[in-house]
Amino acid sequence: MEIPMGTQGCFSKSLLLSASILVLWMLQSSQAALHIQKIPEQAQKNQDLLLSVQGVPDTFQDINWYLGEETYGGTRLFTYIPGIQRPQRDGSAMGQRDIVGFPNGSMLLRRAQPTDSGTYQVAITINSDWTMKAKTEVQVAERNKELPSTHLPTNAGILAATIIGSLTAGALLISCIAYLLVTRNWKGQSHRMATTKKPELGPGHDDDNIYEVMPSPILLVSPISDSGSMNPALPLPAPPPLQAGPENHQYQDLLNPDPAPYCQLVPTS
Repeated sequence: MEIPMGTQGCFSKSLLLSASILVLWMLQSSQAALHIQKIPEQAQKNQDLLLSVQGVPDTFQDINWYLGEETYGGTRLFTYIPGIQRPQRDGSAMGQRDIVGFPNGSMLLRRAQPTDSGTYQVAITINSDWTMKAKTEVQVAERNKELPSTHLPTNAGILAATIIGSLTAGALLISCIAYLLVTRNWKGQSHRMATTKKPELGPGHDDDNIYEVMPSPILLVSPISDSGSMNPALPLPAPPPLQAGPENHQYQDLLNPDPAPYCQLVPTS
């Protein structure tokens, strides 16, 4: 039984269409199977960045890493071919970068710089008809990057409260010390003024009264009770002779009394 020519053409077209759909599905599934994990997720300047590839099959021909949106010779960083003595071969896009490739498809970028930011793509060749691909975006930030603005109000509030509290405590301490010093000084001055203040005279006293000490015209004789304190060996000095005069008459009467009145007193029985 022969198959008509038209039927053979339709069968060939349907088979080709099925094969194309299967290839497209395999390509999409291969791209979906690969995944690149960045460690750390946000790289800083001069920090090592690891791009770890997940979902790499056990057997493959080679691994190619690219930097950029296009994958060609000008954007190729390096090619890793397992099983040879020098598996890593640098590409034209390597430049001065320090990159190390690994057998599992991962790569390590040492001392990353902001100029290393961009799109990193990996292509793993399984065979001539099957290549698995994945890509990721890398952003290397400066180390002196400012903190997010959402954290500024809280930090500023805490800092302001700390400064105000410290200033208040310092002001209270200085005030207490100054108060103690002033109080102590005032008490000392009050005590000195009280000890050096002269007693005030009453209203009946007159400041014009002046007392003058004048020498006695005669030698004063000490009482008999004080005679023991004097040296008996020394003779008493003779009183100076009194000059006759009206002003010395009273003193003469006291020194030489007249015994006549005392002799006339007769005791009665």
